[in-house]
Amino acid sequence: MDKLRKVLSNQENRDNDSSTGILPNVNQMSTLEWSTRIKGFIACFVIGILFSLMGATALVLPLKRRMAVFGIFYTLGNITSLLSTCFLMGPVKQIKKMFSSSRIIATIVALAMIVLTLVAAIGMKNAPLTFLCIIFQFLALTWYSLSYIPYAREAIKSSMSTIMA
Repeated sequence: MDKLRKVLSNQENRDNDSSTGILPNVNQMSTLEWSTRIKGFIACFVIGILFSLMGATALVLPLKRRMAVFGIFYTLGNITSLLSTCFLMGPVKQIKKMFSSSRIIATIVALAMIVLTLVAAIGMKNAPLTFLCIIFQFLALTWYSLSYIPYAREAIKSSMSTIMA
């Protein structure tokens, strides 16, 4: 557990890191205790799940509003769940990891699908387009999440190529 705490809070590299500037200073000033980070992560993640569940209950609304409300709450749940990981690593490190070379495309696609879902649900009020965006948002966030598991993407790619062949 101590090793995980050191990696997530970037204590492993602090001895070797002599960088100066505003970001390391802000990151150092805003550090939280490990127990506070865990509590923040759990609270934010649970709120994200609750938003998603609220979206699921919106599926009983009249047809015209159903997909818009579901899309909004589902997306808010995903955003909140993504933000919950900032408690574990810190916002600066999380953004750096999100936009690293191995996952920049997955991050951009996932963020674009989040925005497009909200535009389709709120701006356009187009239920079929909202539903399509929700599906693509789910797939994009799944692909993004798999980038944090070593060799998971490669395993999925090889499985899919085997199935398709």
